[in-house]
Parts: sequence; structure tokens; C-alpha cells
Amino acid sequence: MQIVGYETAPGDGPPALRVASGGSVDRVPLLAGEEIAYALGERHCAGVDRGGDGHEACDSPDAPHCDEHTSTWPCARCVGNCAMPLESCHEEHAVYLAAFAPDVFKVGVTRSWRLDTRLREQGADRAAHVRTVEDGRRARRVEYGIAAEIPDRVRVPTKVEGFGERVDAAAWDALVADYDPIEEFDFDYGLGLDRRPVAETMATGTVVGTKGRVLVLERQGTTYAVDMRDLVGYDVTPDGGGRDVQSSLGAF
Repeated sequence: MQIVGYETAPGDGPPALRVASGGSVDRVPLLAGEEIAYALGERHCAGVDRGGDGHEACDSPDAPHCDEHTSTWPCARCVGNCAMPLESCHEEHAVYLAAFAPDVFKVGVTRSWRLDTRLREQGADRAAHVRTVEDGRRARRVEYGIAAEIPDRVRVPTKVEGFGERVDAAAWDALVADYDPIEEFDFDYGLGLDRRPVAETMATGTVVGTKGRVLVLERQGTTYAVDMRDLVGYDVTPDGGGRDVQSSLGAF
């Protein structure tokens, strides 16, 4: 068995890990209150998850994917100087600002109809839709201009540092006021945290919930934050009870 992917939701179902076995792929739902128990073994390329058409394994030691099985999204570093190579480039786009507690902000773009979904995928705590433009190229140009003042990327460890905290409302309101927002968002992921969880790579415990691609687990009195991307590629066995993990002081 191997963890070959993850789903952050919202979508057709709850967040899930995708686990391959014998050429097929199963969804392991990550529902609050449910237990998961996987011991992590060796990590190697996750191969190709073909969804309903099964899984193609790969033994390359590169993880989560080797060069052969790594796909590059052409829009990843686009600044609006492209020929709009994808059909989605021609759709209406939204430019947004997102906040991650307590005071980390970013600018981003997405197709207008995916705005709420995209913000939840990133685990944003608050957000503001600040521009609507006719296509992706124009959106990237607007984003590039704003990115001179506001970053366009936030790393997962930085997001986890703010778990259990609230957004600095004064700083956020001051930022958004300069952009005359079209719509604002305030998200609650139902985690109920009162302190920062311990960052760890593990797949055993009681599911507290997910926030973006971060899975929050409770185990032996300690709450852990797991970047699900860091799980992709691991061979797993259904157990997981014996691995020692870092504990918070609150567990003692």
C-alpha cells in the first residue's frame, strides 16, 4: 500500500487520502472524530494516480514524484506574458487577497467560479475578492503588480505557525481598505484549536479536521499538524501504533 495523493475539499466528498494497493486507488475519508492508523515505511515516487483507471506504480527513490512523473502547471510562475495555452486561461478570473493568522497576507488569482473553493484549498482564514478580469493573462498581470507589495506565496509551515490564533483584524482591515473589495470571506474550519499543533509527518491518530492541505490529528493527548503532501509517496501498513512522535508540553 502507498499513499499516492490527497483531496483537500470542498468537492465531491470530504477531504481524503488516496491510498493505492494492487493497482487500484481507494479514498480514505478524513472525517472529524474518525481514526486513521497507517505506519509509514519507505518513501519513493508515487507513480501515476489515474483515478478510476487505477494506479501505475514507480520504484524511483525520488519523492513525492520522480522527473518522469512530475507534471508542471504552466501557470505556476506566469506573470501575464503568456499566450494563454490552457482553455481555462480564457475564463473570467478573480484576483484576491488572503489572510493567514495572525498577520500573513498574500495575493492570488483563480477562475471566478472557483474563488471560494480555492481559498479553502489554501486554508485561508479571511479573504477579499478585489478584482474581476476577463481572462487569466490579465489576472496574472494584476497579481504581478500587487505582488510588488504583497507576497504571492505562503509556505505551509508559516500557515501552521498561526493555527490556533486569530487574524490581526486591524492589519487586515487596513490592507483591504486600499482595494475597495467586491466581497469578503471569513472561514472557520471547525478545528477548535487553542494552541499551535506540533508539526509532524504521521498518519495515525484521531482526525480533528483539515485546513487546506494540512491534516490535524490528535494522538495520546497531543495535537499534530501534518502537511498531506509530505505523506505522498510513503509505503504504508495498516497499524501505526508503535512510532514515537514529538509531543507537546501539554501532554504531560
